[in-house]
Order: sequence, then C-alpha cells, then structure tokens
Amino acid sequence: MGRAGGGARPRQVRVAVDVQRHAPQWRMAAGAAALVRKTAAAAVRQSGVATLPEVEIAVALADDAMIREANRGWRRKDSPTNVLSFPSVGAARIAAAPFLGDVIIAYETTLAEAQAEGKRFEDHLTHLVTHGVLHLLGYDHVTAADAELMEARERLILASLGVDDPYAGSEPVESLPQ
Repeated sequence: MGRAGGGARPRQVRVAVDVQRHAPQWRMAAGAAALVRKTAAAAVRQSGVATLPEVEIAVALADDAMIREANRGWRRKDSPTNVLSFPSVGAARIAAAPFLGDVIIAYETTLAEAQAEGKRFEDHLTHLVTHGVLHLLGYDHVTAADAELMEARERLILASLGVDDPYAGSEPVESLPQ
C-alpha cells in the first residue's frame, strides 16, 4: 500500500465524488449525497495513502437487491451486504490512479444495522463510506493486523467528522470475513 505516512494533518487532494441514486429509498435520507461526498473526500485525504492531487470515486446508493446481485456476481455470496468496494487498480498503482474505484451502499441493510446498533443512520452511512473508500485505497481486514490498521484509520477519520468510534465496546479484532 502506498502510504504517505501516518500524518494527522489531511492532505490537500481534490476528490470528485460521483454519487448516483439507484434506489428510491435514498430520497428519504435527506442530504445523503452531500454526506457521501464530504465523507469520501475526508477518507481519501486522511487515509495516509499517496494519491494524485486530483482523484475521482463513484458511489452508487443502491438497495439490497442491487447489492445482492453485485455480491453474488463478484464475491459468490448470494446475500445483500452493507457496502462493496471495487478498486480500479491494485495497491501498487494507487498513487498514479486518477479514478480510485466504485463503492456501492445498500439502503435497507444500512438502515437495519443502524437501528439494531442504536446509531444514527447518518453516522452509520459515514462509517460505511469511510470503510468502502479505504478499501479502494488498499486497506483490508483479511488478517487481524490488517483489520486493526484499517479500524484505527477509520476511527481517526470518523472522529474528524464528529462520529463516535463504531468499534467501541466490541471484541478485539480477529480475522474478519471478506
């Protein structure tokens, strides 16, 4: 992964975020597109990963049916999930990539998880966008060490956006399923 150091200070990177609503439910989430843009930009700038000075990300605001189809087609898992990421390049080429990749977020799953965990929908959406963007930048959670690194970066970014630690009170990280 092309890390630019741990830097607590965000880099000045112009992040264009193309947000497309693919499900009508997202109309109920007022301000979701603006929140996604703000969060994705913060995640890139605070990722610690070297990028070009101008990068682009696409985010699809989907429903469970759309994400289930993508999950089945790409990961061979026939179920909906909260977020999927599709990096445009491998970790070794991120620093030279103008387009970082695509993120898909499912409305129903995001809402159900937020309600089950007693979180604000907006806070959970912010976490999922951060998580998805970090995957585009080469972060992963296959091993416990990778998961700890990714979660630490998520905490830093989320705190900068005023969102509480989503992992507070949870068990220490082991290897998480992909």
